[in-house]
Amino acid sequence: MPKLQQNYRTGEVQVRVRYQETDQMGVLYHGNYFTFFEIGRTELLRSCGYTYREMEANGTLGVVIKAECSYHKPAKYDDLLTIRTTVVRITKVKIEYEHQVLRDSVLLATGHITLAFVDPNGKILPVPDWIQTTES
Repeated sequence: MPKLQQNYRTGEVQVRVRYQETDQMGVLYHGNYFTFFEIGRTELLRSCGYTYREMEANGTLGVVIKAECSYHKPAKYDDLLTIRTTVVRITKVKIEYEHQVLRDSVLLATGHITLAFVDPNGKILPVPDWIQTTES
């Protein structure tokens, strides 16, 4: 499997806020930030040459064990946002991400997500070898 290299520890993807993702004021609904964080993690993994589908086919499931978001400024309908995803820590059993949501260079939100890995029966697994890096 491809190894998560230093240059893949941060990735960016752009998303545009769609009308159905906003509230009555045209502001991005707070819960939708977590969907954008998932898009960031998925695309970061894809940039390593691997997908969640392949990982799951091999019997490894990534489960969110902690999720938080700090909101700094609102995103609005039709804004083009950059979702910057950074792997900040990998241990034997979990991986921690930081997400930044930016409009142009303005920081709108910061999220922190921690994933653990389990088999299809829910048994905890170590972080897959191909994710491990030389840094901890």
